[in-house]
Amino acid sequence: MGRRKRTTYLLALSVLLTLSLGAQAALAGLGGADAILSGDDRASAAATSEGSGPTPGNTLISSQSYHNSGKLIEVTPDGEVVWEYVPEDSRVFDAEVLDNGDLLVAVATRLSAEDCPQRALDIESEACVYNRIERVEYGSKDVVWNYTWYDAYITHHEIHDVDMLENGEVAVVDMGNDRAFTVNEAGKITWEWNADERIAPGTDFYETYGGDPNPGGEADWTHMNDIDRLSNGNFQLSIRNFDSVIEVDPESKNVVEVYGRPGNRSIMYEQHNPHRLADGETLLVADSENQRIIEIDSEGSIGWEFGGKAVLPWPRDADRLPNGTTLVTDSVNDRVIEVAPNGTIVWEYQGVALPYSADRVGVPEESGGPVVGDTAESRFNDAPIVGTVTEYVSFAKFVLPEWVDALALLNAIALVVCGMWMLVTVARRRYRSA
Repeated sequence: MGRRKRTTYLLALSVLLTLSLGAQAALAGLGGADAILSGDDRASAAATSEGSGPTPGNTLISSQSYHNSGKLIEVTPDGEVVWEYVPEDSRVFDAEVLDNGDLLVAVATRLSAEDCPQRALDIESEACVYNRIERVEYGSKDVVWNYTWYDAYITHHEIHDVDMLENGEVAVVDMGNDRAFTVNEAGKITWEWNADERIAPGTDFYETYGGDPNPGGEADWTHMNDIDRLSNGNFQLSIRNFDSVIEVDPESKNVVEVYGRPGNRSIMYEQHNPHRLADGETLLVADSENQRIIEIDSEGSIGWEFGGKAVLPWPRDADRLPNGTTLVTDSVNDRVIEVAPNGTIVWEYQGVALPYSADRVGVPEESGGPVVGDTAESRFNDAPIVGTVTEYVSFAKFVLPEWVDALALLNAIALVVCGMWMLVTVARRRYRSA
């Protein structure tokens, strides 16, 4: 084939690829960010054949997002967005509906340097993170109470979880400072637990279980990402970078129970949002880096498992609903699904950018839910190629538009390769004619 003809073909292919990419962008814009991929027929068929359809009620979904454009939305079973809260330049993490209808929300906002205190600019001089616990009135969306602080930067220094306690105080995990605490309505800290005093080298926990030593400074040491008040009064803390969930006696602040083991990633690997089930002993957890949802006991026995890289490349929340289904936040697939005990997806909402958590409205935050491992078979589909592609597409969205999916990314790569090939062909022709 002549060089001139090859250049013509490459130019034509580039035009086609450009038009294709533009069409995908336009279709994404027409579809909106909140496309619904569930269907009444699908859910009804699953309920009839498997005996476990979706739990009634709307779903509250928080979006971390890829570009600090997070939000909190409420969607109906049909996928209609009936309420949303969109704080500016923020990531939204845990949220819950309170008894009076208000919402408790964890928000991390990226601020430019001029809006940051100097102490928060020691690591990253151009920006800081403004962490906020907000109580938002549902109708007006006004913030009626908050508790705030500044930290070094928005990655690994955000606030991931807050929970309203029965006494009106709020339980908080502070990832950037490796601590958990409770705060009252007046903004006074009433209890505090510091990882450096309890699980670092030299402590009983470290001597028994091990773990990473604290490197100091602003490093991401524990990545503490969840706190729950258990029925016995103890606090349950998810220490993500230790691959462990611990139970802490609030009086002595000692660790009295451990799920998972630091360094043993076959049990749990950088987990998120663990919940105790109705028996008070079994843990339902999003075992994120193992690409699965599991039921697990303190001995490390797994009673139920759902996922695999082809299904859940990076899940970050799982709630067991009263009828035995599990509401799962499938973060890098930009969706929330509800799964029957046998692994059938009975409801799905897709199109929210990098969701962090999901709750079924009307189901109490710490409702427990039944253990299903004794009666249900696990479903695990591990297809590394499919899962790896999905993960890379998700990572690309941190720098590319959020509408970019696997097809669009491949299209863009092909366009770049085609363009480079055409440039090389033209350059070689000019060099040889010089």
